[in-house]
Amino acid sequence: MKSKIPKSKNEKVVYDLEERTAQFAEKIIELCKKSPHNIITSPIISQLIRAATSIGANYCEANGATSKKDFRNKIFTCKKESKETKYWLRMLARASIEEAEECRESWKEAQEFTLIFSKIALNSGANLKI
Repeated sequence: MKSKIPKSKNEKVVYDLEERTAQFAEKIIELCKKSPHNIITSPIISQLIRAATSIGANYCEANGATSKKDFRNKIFTCKKESKETKYWLRMLARASIEEAEECRESWKEAQEFTLIFSKIALNSGANLKI
């Protein structure tokens, strides 16, 4: 994935999470385009596309948040959508055996997003009163 941007040999690698979530959404779109569409898979595919593309869209909104509370709410939505994406990937893997391995790989990426957004939410809530 092209989300790593090394600044120099001695500096940390910076991750572009907006780009990473966009690439993930594009990968899910391609997966769904090649999956068989039938009475079982069509609703799963529709839900999967909504959830997976929502992760990056909400992260972009979080980066433009007008307050800490707004930022945190958007990050929680990213986390929620990441978890939902994992669910729909599991269902698609069951419904479309041909795509099961690719679903498993995408599930791992969605799990990483869940962990990343959980950590961001935890760190952003340290100074908030809810």
